[in-house]
Amino acid sequence: QVQLVESGGGVVQAGGSLRLSCAASGRTFSSYAMGWFRQAPGKEREFVAAIDWSSWSFRNTDYADSVKGRFTISRDNANTMYLQMNSLKPEDTAVYYCAADLAAPKDWRRRVVLEYWGQGTQVTVSS
Repeated sequence: QVQLVESGGGVVQAGGSLRLSCAASGRTFSSYAMGWFRQAPGKEREFVAAIDWSSWSFRNTDYADSVKGRFTISRDNANTMYLQMNSLKPEDTAVYYCAADLAAPKDWRRRVVLEYWGQGTQVTVSS
């Protein structure tokens, strides 16, 4: 059974940092891109960032404009992914979902249906 499990959410003051983790199990995700979406109360789920596992030395990534320069996505193996979030703003408050799909990272911002999803972790940024 495939599972994606997020961790690392919490409450932080504006300007602070958090690091989210996503651990995948049940299969090897070496052919899959992994990434993050988020959903704030009363809003639609939106793309945050995605990363592939294309080669041993280079990863293709993509970021939403709203997080570019503040968030960094990374993978240290085929089944573990991170999202380093710096300079957090109150508008970053949302449930953050880990996801995996065969689509390339550059195509994730146009996708609403992805193959695998985690249950989400809450991030709250106080002003």
